[in-house]
Amino acid sequence: MKVKLFDEGHEKDLETAINEFLSTFNGEIIDIKYCVAISVFSEEQVFCFSAMILYK
Repeated sequence: MKVKLFDEGHEKDLETAINEFLSTFNGEIIDIKYCVAISVFSEEQVFCFSAMILYK
């Protein structure tokens, strides 16, 4: 089993990165985990969109 990690500051960037990976992928996807983290720095909200793909 292998793992591919993605981490982006915008959900569309995460979508693009995953789709690019999957467009050339030749294997078996076991699972995809998705996570959103939000923090506040001063008065600004910072988002982190991440995904982990488990595959063979």
